Amino acid sequence: MNTLQQDKYVLLDNLTSIWDQIFTVAPLVVIGTKERQGYDLAPKHMAMPLGFGNYFGFVCTPRHNTFSNVLATGGFTVSFPKPDQIITTSLSASPRMECISKSEGIVNALPILRAPSMDAPILADAYFYLECGLYKIIDGFDDYSIITGTIKAAYAHRDYMKVSEMDEQQQILKNPLLAYIAPGRFAKITETIDFPFPKNFKR
Repeated sequence: MNTLQQDKYVLLDNLTSIWDQIFTVAPLVVIGTKERQGYDLAPKHMAMPLGFGNYFGFVCTPRHNTFSNVLATGGFTVSFPKPDQIITTSLSASPRMECISKSEGIVNALPILRAPSMDAPILADAYFYLECGLYKIIDGFDDYSIITGTIKAAYAHRDYMKVSEMDEQQQILKNPLLAYIAPGRFAKITETIDFPFPKNFKR
């Protein structure tokens, strides 16, 4: 086996975040929580399904209210926004003001709905929603943790459901997906290609 030829590569400085030094593709979701007498929304890109069962997790820190809200209530929602909702998604990250709660100053000004079976907000017109109960919190990633949840309910917009008799490329072209290109960019995904799995591949 040959060794990596470093004339085409740069050794990254790991004394600072390596994730700020290169572009990577990630999902972009909005986490919704109940916060005292109001609500909170927070966009997250370090978020993903955990295995193929009904589990979902995202990275958070005790410095953020989302963390304490999940601890206090034992649950959270996940909204998967469409590309044309990027401004709303961005506004949900607006910083708090000392004189007014985030719920009154920001969240209530956004197009939100109440989740069907839990007291937490979801982003109106997203294409996929999860209602999650807190499963466990995994600490120890510097001052960050992974908050994991058991998916109690999931709702998908009919146009985004995977249906065997539909042409998948045409479906995604008509109903594009949103991706976060870390750090600091986003993409509207309209073109996809079948993945070339090896023969007899099984997950």
